[in-house]
Amino acid sequence: MAVSTLDTHALFVLGDLRAQLVKLFQGRFVYISEQSPEGLYMAEVDLESALMVDDKQRLELKVGDHFRAAVLPSREGGKLELRFRDIKFNVYGVGDYAFVSVEQGEGIVFREGHGVMLVFAAHQQVPEGLGKLLKAVTGKVAKWRKGELTTFKASE
Repeated sequence: MAVSTLDTHALFVLGDLRAQLVKLFQGRFVYISEQSPEGLYMAEVDLESALMVDDKQRLELKVGDHFRAAVLPSREGGKLELRFRDIKFNVYGVGDYAFVSVEQGEGIVFREGHGVMLVFAAHQQVPEGLGKLLKAVTGKVAKWRKGELTTFKASE
């Protein structure tokens, strides 16, 4: 039987990362994209209609019925589990995420295996060219070649 734990280092690193996500959801429009060898998936979250719940005690963030981020115990000492609809990412700490900032807003790119997830808080709604913008933001830290993730520049 596997023993799951949440060590102190993971608690602080992943807890801070969850807090950064909470900051991104303070604006009105948040865009979430998942890029993998299978392709690109994008969605807009309008925070005027989606209820955000920041449960600090359980280190969990929920936005509407579709997005959830929670710090959970794991065999590695802890993980940040991100769920957006059917997409699930597990981030184990340093090396699995990168902060990005562009003129249109700020975001965090998460990596798991050969896929990345971007949570991007835009200063204003993006009416057109959303795919191009989200690919460019992700491209600041993740490089793709022939559909494969070849480089990921983590923030820490």
